[in-house]
Amino acid sequence: MITPESTIWARHALTEDGWQQNVCIQIDSRGCICSVNANQKPIGYRVGILLPAMTNLHSHAFQRAMAGLTETRGPDAKDSFWSWRKLMYAFLQQLTPDDVESIATFAHMQMLESGYASVGEFHYLHHQVSGAHYSEPAEMCERIISSATQSGIGLTLLPVLYEHGGCDGRALAGGQKRFGNSINEFEKIYVNAASMISEQSTNFTIGVAPHSLRAVSQESLYAARELAGVNPFHIHVAEQVAEVEEIQAAWNARPVEWLLANHDLDKNWCLIHATQMNDNETEKLAGTGAVVGLCPVTESNLGDGIFNGAVFQQFGGRWGIGTDSNVRIALSEELRTLEYSQRLSLRGRAIYAEQKRSCGRVLFDNALAGGAQALQRQSGSIAKGKLADLLALDLTSTSLMAVNQDQWLDAWLFADDDSLITDVWSAGVNVVKNGTHIHRSKITERYRNTLSSLVATL
Repeated sequence: MITPESTIWARHALTEDGWQQNVCIQIDSRGCICSVNANQKPIGYRVGILLPAMTNLHSHAFQRAMAGLTETRGPDAKDSFWSWRKLMYAFLQQLTPDDVESIATFAHMQMLESGYASVGEFHYLHHQVSGAHYSEPAEMCERIISSATQSGIGLTLLPVLYEHGGCDGRALAGGQKRFGNSINEFEKIYVNAASMISEQSTNFTIGVAPHSLRAVSQESLYAARELAGVNPFHIHVAEQVAEVEEIQAAWNARPVEWLLANHDLDKNWCLIHATQMNDNETEKLAGTGAVVGLCPVTESNLGDGIFNGAVFQQFGGRWGIGTDSNVRIALSEELRTLEYSQRLSLRGRAIYAEQKRSCGRVLFDNALAGGAQALQRQSGSIAKGKLADLLALDLTSTSLMAVNQDQWLDAWLFADDDSLITDVWSAGVNVVKNGTHIHRSKITERYRNTLSSLVATL
């Protein structure tokens, strides 16, 4: 078993007190930071620029194996999210528990190499292809836990409640059968998965995730919220125009509008996407303290739309980022895409920048804070008592030579990519060294074998 690093020394570090030089960080056996001291002589493991590592608040890990398979036009004259979804359902018909574990481990490894120290797995693939339950109802949850254990990533497992195929209550069909549970069946999965999580390290937690307003009844949404208690509560909402229209026709309100009127949204809630909000919904949601989970690369890939980011920021809204479909796992690209989407929409520059914080700094700070809140993870800053979720950038890179402090973040996010990352620690464990995961060869070989078997069946 790999133990946490005990001492890290950084030439420069972004701490809770801002940028500091010659910083020595001590980490305890639980993977928590026990001291942060500047102006120290080099000791222990040495890096150039040390930053808090990011949380990936929304992932469907199994979809990583689909990357590259869905970029051709479907039978419709206008391809869309809905045609992509059909392909996704066909793909998941092939997946065994071993396949899911292999794919998730590979995706989690790539997340770590990209600078994410933890992930929220929005996990809805529960059953066999026929819809029959496994003998252990939480079998697939156990595979996600196993994959996180193998990769070393921090995990907030979010088992998904999925009851029906739309607001009309139609039965699940095809690939959807693998998702479906009544609220009572779901509770058993959740309880079993929670027991599995409790046997793991402090690096793992659990929450509840009703899939969407389309996929659960109003009564079950209340029951799921009660089941979650103080744990994270995540839900897809207002991702697509057709989704908004369906909810509005069935429930006489837009999705975010309905949630605001019928539930007490608070810091435990995370609304994924919310790309289809008007200004009134955006302002009110910002005032609740809930987090919006943005996945700019996937939202771009699926043509979801552009989040109302400038208005949400204006009213102090909290947000974090996720990789969702995992079509591309790239931390810097998620933040860059978020900012550029705002620039294109508003025809301006540096939309997220403030008078005293650069664009890159605001993006990075906000994503850290929102992600940590959404996953209820004691991370997001380099400070005593926080988990040692850390990443290091290569100070010798030419991209960072002519810049300083906040501009290091700007150069990374807008002028370079995640190849600048030399090291990543999750709860103090150095799982990425010299830009490469410590178990890359083993994880990749298993993934290659999985893909070969899947390709043969497609």
